[in-house]
Amino acid sequence: MPAEVRTLFPALFKMVKSKIKIDKQMSRKTSSELVETIMKAKKNGKWIKIAGMISGPRRKQAGKNLDEIDRETKEGDTVIIPGKVLGQGEVSKKIRVAALYFSKSAREKLKNKKCEIVSIAEEIKVNPKAEGLKVLK
Repeated sequence: MPAEVRTLFPALFKMVKSKIKIDKQMSRKTSSELVETIMKAKKNGKWIKIAGMISGPRRKQAGKNLDEIDRETKEGDTVIIPGKVLGQGEVSKKIRVAALYFSKSAREKLKNKKCEIVSIAEEIKVNPKAEGLKVLK
């Protein structure tokens, strides 16, 4: 494909990170829980995109407030946040939220609404085929 087309439409050619790049970025991580999550996601082909997101710099990881999550989901959805869930706003639906980190207030508000709170590593175990997930960046 000509280079001109790639420069005009970069979003069309945005590729998933290679496993080698993920390994290189993972070697810089100090959190054993984060490294374990990246390794589990990398081994499973359906989760490789999430592994690429969470292996990158922390400043590029998503931070989502509860009100944003509430706007972008429906009742019963399973949501993946490749970053931190923050406590601003409220959730009006019963959803399942998998994320790397949860703020204290977000965790309390989600528990009060009877939402399920899991880590991404737990979600990989439960749903290895990554079916029915909504990734919010």
